[in-house]
Amino acid sequence: MIEAPAVAAPPLRRHRDFMRLWAGETVSTFGSQVTELALPLAAVLTLSAGPLAMGVLTAAGTAPYLVVALPAGVWIDRLRRRRRLMILADLGRAALLASVPLAYALGVLGIAQLFAVALVAGVLTVLFNTAFTTLLPGLVPEQHLADANGRLQTSAAAAQVAGPGIAGALVQALSAPAAILIDAVSYLFSAAALSRVESEEAAPPAGDRRAMRRDVAEGLRFVLGEPSLRAIVGSAATLNLFGLLIFSILILYARHDLHLEAGAIGLIFAAGGVGALIGALAAPWLARRLGQGRTIFAATVWFSVHLLVIPLATGSHAAVILGGNEFLGGVAVMVFDVNAMTLAQLTTPAGMLGRMGATMGFVTQGAKPLGALLGGVLGELLGLHTALWVAGVGGTGAALWTWFSPLRSSR
Repeated sequence: MIEAPAVAAPPLRRHRDFMRLWAGETVSTFGSQVTELALPLAAVLTLSAGPLAMGVLTAAGTAPYLVVALPAGVWIDRLRRRRRLMILADLGRAALLASVPLAYALGVLGIAQLFAVALVAGVLTVLFNTAFTTLLPGLVPEQHLADANGRLQTSAAAAQVAGPGIAGALVQALSAPAAILIDAVSYLFSAAALSRVESEEAAPPAGDRRAMRRDVAEGLRFVLGEPSLRAIVGSAATLNLFGLLIFSILILYARHDLHLEAGAIGLIFAAGGVGALIGALAAPWLARRLGQGRTIFAATVWFSVHLLVIPLATGSHAAVILGGNEFLGGVAVMVFDVNAMTLAQLTTPAGMLGRMGATMGFVTQGAKPLGALLGGVLGELLGLHTALWVAGVGGTGAALWTWFSPLRSSR
């Protein structure tokens, strides 16, 4: 019998389900970038929040990664209706964010509501993102998977470039709570796009809870026991710890100490997005010239210096210094991220890739709420500028992880 030749899958632009998913995720990502700046600005400009409150607010949004991420991964791997979960997560985030401008219009907005919105929305984001990683491989043909991921990452990078600038302009023209309404609408658009995806979801694999606990422990042992992966995780966790220490109080510092307007603050963060986009493009070229290990080491030194520059930004040129520094820091972080993930994938056996990714995310993202809380406490006790110096000095530890590892001399 003569077998019929395999039929090539149509290009992604003709894949209706992916195009719907991509459109929804692109709009949602832009909206999320607006809220990332508008929510802390609402606390500072509308509610006159202090350093400790800002630290708690930032920690509330990132704490779910520390508490929910690993159990969520286990649960979602065995969930049959993952797309329904994603739609419900989008609708829940839309309702939560819409409550902020509503409460502001009624004159009852308080800092406790912002804490609750950040925390619950953070839980829903963890669930959505975890489910999203399982949806795409079953949605598009295998030969188009890399292209699909590339398009999604391009949208994310574009949102990181434009989102903060748009957020700053909206806050300055309207108000911070009103700007958050943009994100609420974007989640409704994403939910509508997901509801129109028609592809069948793959049935989850069988498994028991004891095996799941054993697998989680095995993933932790593998990542922490492999010298290069341990250095990558330690460096990223250190950067996130002290980076979130800075982020939790940087908007307050820029507004109160440097007297910058919301639009200028948005442009500073947008410069970091431009740097991240350039870093993503430059990362493969640098790896070919230096080797992935050396490139990762160089990036950790680079962004350690980046954190030290932030407290030096004072006086009339502070906005220019911060913007240029955010640009260079964005380049360094993206060069690190791209090459670190590639090296991790090359180092990890195929049967361990999922657990490696979950473990690295748990450790590196789990450092963020701790850093945010530390920033609030230090800002309250020592003052904002001194707290920034503590973060800058502490962040140099990111380079120590890679210095005392095979990465420093590895090609």
